[in-house]
Amino acid sequence: MKSVEDLGDLSGKRVVIRCDFNVPLDGQTITDDGRIKAALPTLEQLHQAGARTTVLAHLGRPKGAVDPTFSLAPVAKRLGELMGLDIKLATDVVGPSAQQTSASLKDGEIALVENVRFEKGETSKDEAERTELAKKYASFGDFYVSNGFGVVHRKQASVYDVAKLLPSAAGSLVAKEVKVLEGLTADPKRPFVVVLGGAKVADKLAVIDNLLKVADTLVIGGGMAFTFIKAQGHEVGTSLVDDDSLEAVKGYLAQAKAAGKSILLPVDVRVSDSVDFGAHTVGEIDVVDADQMPAGKMGLDIGPKSEKLYADAIRSAASVFWNGPMGVFEIKGLEEGTRAVAQALTEVKGLSVVGGGDSASAVRSLGFADDQFGHISTGGGASLELMEGKELPGIAVLKESN
Repeated sequence: MKSVEDLGDLSGKRVVIRCDFNVPLDGQTITDDGRIKAALPTLEQLHQAGARTTVLAHLGRPKGAVDPTFSLAPVAKRLGELMGLDIKLATDVVGPSAQQTSASLKDGEIALVENVRFEKGETSKDEAERTELAKKYASFGDFYVSNGFGVVHRKQASVYDVAKLLPSAAGSLVAKEVKVLEGLTADPKRPFVVVLGGAKVADKLAVIDNLLKVADTLVIGGGMAFTFIKAQGHEVGTSLVDDDSLEAVKGYLAQAKAAGKSILLPVDVRVSDSVDFGAHTVGEIDVVDADQMPAGKMGLDIGPKSEKLYADAIRSAASVFWNGPMGVFEIKGLEEGTRAVAQALTEVKGLSVVGGGDSASAVRSLGFADDQFGHISTGGGASLELMEGKELPGIAVLKESN
């Protein structure tokens, strides 16, 4: 992949850049600006080079229609604060406002057009429809820079199709993500420990399959752990279980045993007989052994003994990849497992990678700083697909670009 430096002198040149500004909002307030901060090095580079930069980005899932709830106005405001610049915001995506805003840029200035997902063609399965929109994006620039790692696993107009129309390069964020994550699957420093959590096993089957070949130890937590516990023949009460994945999980347990690899499962869990996920409340929390769960209770977090077991495994690693919380960390009393894993990652002597998504939100909400980890990915889905060994469309097109 080409870098921004490979594009040559950008002074006075028009650059279209795709960023991932899909940040969590509470009304008009951004509650985690990590993705905006992650884009800053490349945006600063373009600003300092004197480029006239038009930014493409999305927020939420407005499904191809204008929805003010998903306006990028809060993003433009925060980006301006972080860069100390006046960030111009167009009121449409490729219409008169976007065209005029982009065309009026002076050297070093940056404009943001509205949410690209307001356009139906952005996420269309019809290549011709996506290409038609991509041509409008391409009219904003002489070059295209891909800097939104969180969307490179999508074949979308602002990610894939526009890169075929303009000389293209990877921004520093995308380049770093690919280097770190491909390095983990190709030639990790050992022992290599992978920690997987989150709700559903089905979402992680492919990554488990691929990582069992390269990881030395697989650590399983979160809701998905209860499918593994049930696969071993134990009671899991009312815990979340993916029954359709039970046979696959049994196969992974046998495969790991045959290969002499470890799959660590919780030895104790925090359970309750009532939880309201929407209101973020839980009834009385008990700790029970993982093979002695009461029939009427739900497992909601790993327990203290599991925290120590997992933390010891993580700290002994030379490389660690973590994706998915250990419990319902948003609810007080159920964040301790995730906190223990995050703390252990900060103590790894080698490379610690937080694989985006809920894991990235969790470490920040629990008070950890980004620089306590080797790398925090900005793309949960993209990082998992890369770890699965998949070819990502937004990366493949950059490698093909000349």
